[in-house]
Amino acid sequence: MTIEKLTLGTEGTRTFSLLPNSFLQTPFWASFKEDHGWKAFFFLLDETLPLTVLVRPLSRFASIAYVPLGPALSIAESSERTAKLLETARALRPFLPKNVIAVRFDPPWGTTIENAADEECHIEHTFPAPLARPARKASADVQPPDTVILDLTLSSETLLANMKPKWRYNVKLAEKKGVQIRALSGIEGATEGIDAFYGLYLETAKRDGIAVHDKEYYRDLIAGAADYRATDLDNRISARVYLAEHEGKPIASIVTLFSGKEATYLYGASSNEKRNLMPAYALQWRAIRDAAEWGCERYDFYGIPPNDDPTHPMHGLWRFKTGFGGAIVHRIGSWDIPERPILYAAYRLAESARSFWFKKAVKRLRGIRRTS
Repeated sequence: MTIEKLTLGTEGTRTFSLLPNSFLQTPFWASFKEDHGWKAFFFLLDETLPLTVLVRPLSRFASIAYVPLGPALSIAESSERTAKLLETARALRPFLPKNVIAVRFDPPWGTTIENAADEECHIEHTFPAPLARPARKASADVQPPDTVILDLTLSSETLLANMKPKWRYNVKLAEKKGVQIRALSGIEGATEGIDAFYGLYLETAKRDGIAVHDKEYYRDLIAGAADYRATDLDNRISARVYLAEHEGKPIASIVTLFSGKEATYLYGASSNEKRNLMPAYALQWRAIRDAAEWGCERYDFYGIPPNDDPTHPMHGLWRFKTGFGGAIVHRIGSWDIPERPILYAAYRLAESARSFWFKKAVKRLRGIRRTS
């Protein structure tokens, strides 16, 4: 792994640490993405801040560079944030392929609303200010900009107390009804675990209108985490498949990744049958407790709609995830620094059309079919 050094003058804007804050910035994740069509580049900004950049070819003549959840700089003012992204993109330019049409950033900048389970606390949302030109808001966010994060430094009793009452009831109901939870990792997770998860995931995708990767993508994630040889810039890694079973049959499943002090709920799936047994609640509670025991200090539910809008096609995610308590986080999302304006404009149009079709049109068509 070659690490290039860049000087941006970022001293005093962050806590010095060579370990990434997010799993998305780890060499482990870069290695995983390289097995699925991306090329990784590694940098060290001002001797202290690791930065992973992923590049994906779009065609023979164009590619896009992507910086997931980075750079991890503490910058409050919108104008300063824009300037820093522009400076970073210019510093990266000599090291990236010549056909890069834009550098896409997903910075960890945002606003936080405490106590997601308290409906009164987030009636008025405070969203982060948009960036100025030359930054352009991406046509579609790569990572979910809105999420719920639990503080795992709290005791189990406090975490339960912070949930909505119905959520506590559902956790206990699943156990009372005989729902069993298993956590699988390594070869067992990559085979038995992913086989069960993927069958449920296809069922979920058909029901909810979501896109899925092929099975090997998820299998590679679990197996790769078990086999990966960490570098000096990696956190501890554990990728797990959780199965909720009733009478010996899987009825729900989630995939989580524990990375350093952060646990992330990546994927969830459930059967159309026995949903009244509340297996999704039991799965999350088991993963939350395991993450705390493993040493994580936060649990990221990884994606909710921007607000409590009943008309949103994914409103169910809002209700489910906020019910566990924690804090609602609104990040600024994906922003582009164009490098080749004409090709970037064409790509932006194509991406907008694709995003509209898969995220709005398909879901609306499915909703019409359900009600017809």
